[in-house]
Amino acid sequence: MNTYENLTLDQERALYGIHNAYVKDCLFDGPADGESALKETHHLQIENCDFHLRYPMWHMADSTLIHCRMTDTCRAALWYDQGIEIHRSHLGGIKALRECDDTVITDTQIQSTEFGWYCRGLTVQNCSLISEYPFLNSRDMLFEKFDMTGKYSFQYCTDFVIRHSHLKTKDAFWHARNVRVEDSIIQGEYLGWYSENLHLIRCKIIGTQPLCYCKNLILEDCEMVDADLCFERSSVKATVKGHILSVKNPLPGSCITADSIGEIIQEAGFEGAAVTIR
Repeated sequence: MNTYENLTLDQERALYGIHNAYVKDCLFDGPADGESALKETHHLQIENCDFHLRYPMWHMADSTLIHCRMTDTCRAALWYDQGIEIHRSHLGGIKALRECDDTVITDTQIQSTEFGWYCRGLTVQNCSLISEYPFLNSRDMLFEKFDMTGKYSFQYCTDFVIRHSHLKTKDAFWHARNVRVEDSIIQGEYLGWYSENLHLIRCKIIGTQPLCYCKNLILEDCEMVDADLCFERSSVKATVKGHILSVKNPLPGSCITADSIGEIIQEAGFEGAAVTIR
C-alpha cells in the first residue's frame, strides 16, 4: 500500500483518485482552502486525520476511517460513498453523510445538521448524534445503543430497527414505514404521525399527542408518560403499562389496554375501538 503520513494538505483535490493507500496523521487544512481532498478514491485506511475543508470524501468506496475528526467547517464530508466504515471518530459539519450505501458507524460522536439523508444500508452502533433534521428518506438501517438529540427525525424512512436507544426528538417517524423499536426511550412531541407498520416493544414514550393517523400501529408492553390525545385516527393494537392521560378517537377495530386512562374520547363514528382498563 502507498502511505501518506504526517502531511498538511490544503490543495484542491489533494489526494484525488488514490487507491490501496494508507492515510495517517494528516491534516486537511490551510490557506489554499481546497475542496474534495479524497474524491473518487477506494480501498483506503484513513487513521488519526483531521478534516477542516469541504467535501473531502465524495465517491469513496470500500474504505475505513479510524480515530478521525471533522470540524464544523468540514461540510458535506461523505456523499455518494459505498462500503465505508467509521470507528471511534467525530463527525462535525452540516450534511456529513448523504446518498451513501452500506455504511457502518461505531463508537462515534456526530454533530451534524441534516445528517444521513437518502442513505441505504446504514448501521449505527454505540454512537451519539446531535442534529436538526436527521435521516430523511433513508432505508434498511440498524441502530443499537444510539443516543440522539434532534428534531424531525426519520421522516419518510423505511425498513429499519432501533434497539436499546434514547431518542430525544420532535416529529420522529413521520410517514415512516416498517419500523421496529425495542427497549428504547422516545422523548418528544407528535411521535409517529402518518406512519405505517410502526412496532414499539418495551419502549417508554414521553410527550404530547403521540401516534396519530397511523396505520397498523402495534405497542407491546410500553409505557406512556405525559401522553395525551393519543392514537387519534390510528388503527392500533396496544398494551400499555401504567397510565395514559387521554386517548382520542382511535379507529374502529383498534384495541388499547392500559392500567389506567385519564380520559377516553370517542366521538361519533369512532365507537368501534375497544379501549379497556386492566
